[in-house]
Amino acid sequence: MTHHAQSALLSAALRAAERGWYVHPLRPGGKAPALHGEDNCIHTGACAAGHQKWEQRATLDTERIRGAWAVRPYNVGLAPGPSGLVVVDLDMPKPEDDADTPSGVDSFQALCERAGQAVPATYRVRTPSGGMHLYFTAPSSIRLPSTKGKLAKRIDTRAWGGNVVAPGSIVNGHAYEVTDPALVAQLPAWLLDALAPAARPAPTVRIHVPRCGSRAAEVALEREVVAVGSALSGDRNEQLLRSTRAVGRFVAWGDLSRTAVEQAFQVAGESAGLSAAECRSTVRSALNWSIRTCRPRENAA
Repeated sequence: MTHHAQSALLSAALRAAERGWYVHPLRPGGKAPALHGEDNCIHTGACAAGHQKWEQRATLDTERIRGAWAVRPYNVGLAPGPSGLVVVDLDMPKPEDDADTPSGVDSFQALCERAGQAVPATYRVRTPSGGMHLYFTAPSSIRLPSTKGKLAKRIDTRAWGGNVVAPGSIVNGHAYEVTDPALVAQLPAWLLDALAPAARPAPTVRIHVPRCGSRAAEVALEREVVAVGSALSGDRNEQLLRSTRAVGRFVAWGDLSRTAVEQAFQVAGESAGLSAAECRSTVRSALNWSIRTCRPRENAA
């Protein structure tokens, strides 16, 4: 890739940050995050207190952006959740789809018609496949999760937990191009109603506390499990991380077995709507951090 192309990608990242959109590097020519994963995290720098995922490390800091894009011609990723965005991804049919499968663009137009609404005028980006990204301002009253096919086939939404390839990025030799530079519109109420997750009751979780466990440890574990189960959509993973860290000291002190704590938070996290893999990863990372950094009981506040 030429120096000019690398400079263009840097400019795209800086333009996004100027708009208040948190950016992170994607693999050159690709869509996947370029930052390291948990399996090869060495827990230094930004990850000193525990592994930080790409959404947590996305930034508006122009110096960090310049430093990253000076190394390689990264594509530009957006973290829509921290950016206050909901991006509706209207994709094209895939080879494995039925011949009569409509495109996401056609399906979205049909959704608008059924809702009695016009297709919203907002900031639009055309994808290399011929699809479309519609940008909306996320409501402040709720943290919307990303969805896949919830509205219709070939319509995904990117919000908290989602990754969006920013305009200016290049995949398979074709760029993501802005086709309508209009102001980013507020997410329409009818779309918000369709995307808002159903309220979840706090889960009832059976917790096995070993006989050596102290009453304080038992109470702390029960309290934090309820907090995970009651977390709002979009905050569930962060709450799981905070709650597991809060209980981790009792594992380090020998008041609770690690297995019992992992099982309790695994059930609570899955009951709250997180995937099994996401729960395992977050709980493991949080406990490793707690055990590594825990102060002796006599020195604890």
